[in-house]
Amino acid sequence: MAFDSDIGTQIRTALAQYLRREPSAIRPSDSLRDDLGLDSLAMIELLFRIEETFDLEIPNEDLLKLNMVGDVTGYIEGRLGAPRPAAAAPMPAPRPVPAARSTPAAPAKKAAKRPVARKSGSRRA
Repeated sequence: MAFDSDIGTQIRTALAQYLRREPSAIRPSDSLRDDLGLDSLAMIELLFRIEETFDLEIPNEDLLKLNMVGDVTGYIEGRLGAPRPAAAAPMPAPRPVPAARSTPAAPAKKAAKRPVARKSGSRRA
């Protein structure tokens, strides 16, 4: 794994932007949870951005293997076959999370109108 590769730089830059730190302060040996303080939601957001940037899908079973910054870099490089050239596109800025919308209730079915039974012998006007 080449941490100074373009992939390593993109991952380090994304982490730095998210954590509001200098990219040079992030090392391959940093634990995503313990050293960088990413919680479960932050991990998911980061991995989603990585999937979008590198146009790949990280299976859930592989997420458990990604504990350190170097693990993420090595994993992405392995999935892509080789480090990308320096001209690769930067990671997109995080998108705001849309507010949860409630689904409109399905309209209630109208009861079919039944003819009213009249008593025999009733008067009609």
